[in-house]
Amino acid sequence: MTSLVSVIIPNFNYAQYLGEAIESALGQTYSNLEVIVVDDGSTDNSQEILERYADRVTIIEQRNSGVCVARNRGVAESKGEYIAFLDADDIWLPEKIEKQVKAFAESPEVGIVHVGVIDIDESGADLQTKLNGLNGKISHEFLIWERPVILGGGSGAMISRRVFENVGGFDTQLSTSADWDLYYRICRKYEAVFVSEPLLYYRLHGSNMHGNISGMESEMAIFLEKAFDTDEADVLALKSQAMSNYHRTLSGSYLHAGLYGRAIKHAAKAIMYRPSSIGYIAKTPLRLLSRS
Repeated sequence: MTSLVSVIIPNFNYAQYLGEAIESALGQTYSNLEVIVVDDGSTDNSQEILERYADRVTIIEQRNSGVCVARNRGVAESKGEYIAFLDADDIWLPEKIEKQVKAFAESPEVGIVHVGVIDIDESGADLQTKLNGLNGKISHEFLIWERPVILGGGSGAMISRRVFENVGGFDTQLSTSADWDLYYRICRKYEAVFVSEPLLYYRLHGSNMHGNISGMESEMAIFLEKAFDTDEADVLALKSQAMSNYHRTLSGSYLHAGLYGRAIKHAAKAIMYRPSSIGYIAKTPLRLLSRS
């Protein structure tokens, strides 16, 4: 008997993309799944879109409470052994769930399985393919910010219900970095498996974390404060490097956005936490110029 997979789609005012997301969930080659859409108080025509699928998906309506409340609500009302989240502006390729379930079957002790990604723009045009996700014991990588870890934001991972409940679900004080925070807590206790195939179309636009620098700054500060509120020596040993890389990343992002005062402030903080980073930071303008 195949395992039931619960697909949770949180939606807030994404009517223009919602139908595609739902169709991609219903079109999976893996058939034993339930699709739950949690509409988080949308004010656009999302309800009109949802009515088309009322006989094939479970629709939950709630007052606007944020994406994490919506995701946790969906899980609470689901029944699957495995849980897969799909943001309403993203699209799965047909074999995504089948290949993730297979990976869990082969390594049932793992906590999370994620997949390769094709970045797309707002219109759906391909931008780039990413196959550089990580396997194994990878929790430290979330702290030091030096390479991609779990690909696809909130839409690329599958998690067992047992693991999701064990780590406490999504932190409702977070939004754009909530998946990063959840995945870190999972990977502190469990290994990850990466399916090195592009099985998700991940839509890039201004509301993604990478396009919202101030949001990234505040939310990742909360994440880091939580992560380093520990007496675990292996974590604390990374604090200076993690804080330096956090400020270094913000410095580069603000520089690219033309916010030079903020860029300088974060560059100074990066050097304060790790003086050896001065050489890297000094070359940041040249790297940005070479990419333009």
